[in-house]
Amino acid sequence: MIDVSSLRKGMHIVLDGKIYTVVDFEMHKMGRGHSAVVRTRIKDVLSALVQDKTFKSGDQVEEAVLTLKNAQYLYKDDNFAYFMLTDNYEQYSLQLGDIEDNIKFMKENMEMNLLFHDNDVIGVLLPASVILEVVETDPGFKGDTVAGSGKPAILETGLKITIPFFVNKGEKVKIDTRTGDYIERA
Repeated sequence: MIDVSSLRKGMHIVLDGKIYTVVDFEMHKMGRGHSAVVRTRIKDVLSALVQDKTFKSGDQVEEAVLTLKNAQYLYKDDNFAYFMLTDNYEQYSLQLGDIEDNIKFMKENMEMNLLFHDNDVIGVLLPASVILEVVETDPGFKGDTVAGSGKPAILETGLKITIPFFVNKGEKVKIDTRTGDYIERA
């Protein structure tokens, strides 16, 4: 257990059985006769939901010790996604509901990191960008260059995005995994 006054950005804590990352924190000293409070902004590691939480000075929280292990995404079925650690070939599975925001960027044999807490896999950490193939889109037309516009496309993982008019079916594109936006043609 650690005192809330020692919280810092990037630390991981456990609250109500969930693991959070401290995104921001501020120490506020109250008037005479009142104890200080620590206002934090925390992000759920699994759901990525951000919330504000205020602690009283002297409150204690559990620090979460997380480890990253390099893994390869193998495949998914109706309920689970399966991974293999690259160093010892151990296999792990995660429920699709736990990684629903990430699965749309993942293709078979892709390397990524698995997030562990107490030897249990709790999540996936994707690279900042991935390269995926466009499997369905309308053909572009010469002169179709209106700034800020694009056309809908479906990528090999089923992800639906907006791409520029000059990108065609069968081409590979680089996608930002944090926002889901097109970055460039690969």
